[in-house]
Amino acid sequence: MEAAIVVAVVVVALVFDYTNGFHDAANAVATSISTRALTPRVALAMAAVMNFVGAFLGTEVAQTVGKGVIEAPEQSASGLIVVMAGLLGAITWNLVTWYFGLPSSSSHALIGGLVGAALAAVGTAGVQWLGIVTKVVIPMVVSPLVGFTVAALLMVVIMWVFRNRPAGRVDRGFRFAQTISAAAMALGHGLQDAQKTMGVIFLALLTYGSVGPDEDIPVWVIVVAATAISLGTYSGGWRIMRTLGRRIIDLDPPRGFAAETTAASVLYVMAMGFGAPISTTHTITSSVMGVGATRRLSAVRWGVARSIVVAWVVTIPAAGAAAALFYWAAHYLLEVLP
Repeated sequence: MEAAIVVAVVVVALVFDYTNGFHDAANAVATSISTRALTPRVALAMAAVMNFVGAFLGTEVAQTVGKGVIEAPEQSASGLIVVMAGLLGAITWNLVTWYFGLPSSSSHALIGGLVGAALAAVGTAGVQWLGIVTKVVIPMVVSPLVGFTVAALLMVVIMWVFRNRPAGRVDRGFRFAQTISAAAMALGHGLQDAQKTMGVIFLALLTYGSVGPDEDIPVWVIVVAATAISLGTYSGGWRIMRTLGRRIIDLDPPRGFAAETTAASVLYVMAMGFGAPISTTHTITSSVMGVGATRRLSAVRWGVARSIVVAWVVTIPAAGAAAALFYWAAHYLLEVLP
C-alpha cells in the first residue's frame, strides 16, 4: 500500500508542478507580451525551454523544501499522506487564485500546504519553525522590498542615461533587450520553482525510505520536475498575465526590461546564495510596481496592488487550512491512523 501511495504522491507533485507552470507563466512573460516585445506563443515557448534549463542549475532550494520546512514524517502510509495533503492544499489554492486572476505565490502555497498538513498530523512538533522563519518568512518580506527598490533605481538610471535619445528608438532597443530579460526571468523561475517540486518528491521518497537524508536529489526527479513545469508554462496563465501586464500599470519596454532584470537577479541571488524558496510572483510583481512608481505614484493602480497583497498574506494560511482538511479527510476515509 505504501508503494502505491508514494507513486500517487509523485504524480500529484507533478500535477502541482504543472499548475505552478501555468499559474506562474505570467511571471516570466507578461511584461514582454504587454509591451509587444514578444508574441504570446513565442514568449511561452521561450519561457518553457528556459524553465526546463533552469531546473538543472542547482538543488539548494530543493534541499530546503525537502529537509528544512517540516520534519520528515515517519516511514509509514500516514507520513506519505502528510506530503500528499500538503500538495493538494497547494494545488487548491493555485487554482482558486488562477480563477480570480490573482498572482499569488505557488511557492508559499506549497510551504503553507506542507505546514498545514504537518500541523494536522502531529501538531507543532512536525514543523521546523527556525527554518520557516529564516528560509521562508524573512525572504518573503525582503525579496519584494528589494525588488521594488532595485527596480525603481534601475529605472531611474535608464531614464537618465537615455534622457536625450528619441523615444521610438529607445523603445525598439528595449523590446529587443526584453527578449534577453524575459529569458533570464524564465531561467530564474525554473531555478526556483521546479526545485520546490523536486524537494517535495524527495521528501516523499525520504518518508518511504528509498533515499537517505544526506543523499542528493535523484536525477530522474530533476528531469520529471523540469518537464512538468515546462509543459505547464507553455499552456499559459492568461488571466494572471492580464493582471501583471496591464492591470497594475501600463508598461513600456524600458520599464518591462528593468522589472524583469531586477526580478531575475533577485531570484538567482536568493536561490544560489541562500537556498531560499522565494516567490517569483512576489518578486516580479513588486518590481513592476517599482518601475511604475518612477513614472508617478498614481500611475500604479494601487487598488489592484492591494488585492494582490491580500492574496499574498492569506496564501500560506489558506493553503495550510486546505491541506489540513485534506489530511483529516484522508485520515477518516482511508483509516491510515490508528
